[in-house]
Amino acid sequence: MAISNLFLSSPPPLFTLSNKQIFKLGHHTNITKPRRISFTIVAKSQNNNNNNSADYQDRLISAVCYFYPFFDGIQYGKYVLTQFTPIRVLVQPLVPAIKVFKSFPFNGFLVFLTLYFVVVRNNNFSRYVRFNTMQAIVLDVLLIFPDLFERTFNSRDGFGSDLMMSLDSTVFLFLLICLIYGSSSCLLGQVPRLPIVAEAADRQVL
Repeated sequence: MAISNLFLSSPPPLFTLSNKQIFKLGHHTNITKPRRISFTIVAKSQNNNNNNSADYQDRLISAVCYFYPFFDGIQYGKYVLTQFTPIRVLVQPLVPAIKVFKSFPFNGFLVFLTLYFVVVRNNNFSRYVRFNTMQAIVLDVLLIFPDLFERTFNSRDGFGSDLMMSLDSTVFLFLLICLIYGSSSCLLGQVPRLPIVAEAADRQVL
């Protein structure tokens, strides 16, 4: 009977607190809440093609592409090259390559198709290369307008002749500046943005 009373009776408390101790515990004990740990994941783009960190191969390919519109529009420099010796000396090293480019009538069209479908539409190339290639293509396409203007207002004397001379010289100098600016910027790893041309190239290169 004594053993059953031992199991049935509630065990004595291990320790007791007075009312005064409970009051102090409730007012002076700070219960710290668990801190919530948050993690911030920063995604680093591995294919950031808009920056100026293009490798040397991309720089070289992009720089060479700007020779295409210059070679295709070299005929507009017939007045400038005969009157300004420094410009003629600057262009002289390119004469062999220009002769090869002009040796076949459809070379310009074949180069256009190659650059557009093999480079611009090929995602294996970086956006840096595709953007610069597209700028060169758009620049070459713009040569249609001075050609149409010459065919429409083909005058060999008087004011018409002076107008054609000014137009051809302006087009040639613009192509020369684009070649120097575009190629040198690419070799330095920068992104050249040609006037009028850059926005059209941006829309074509995704």
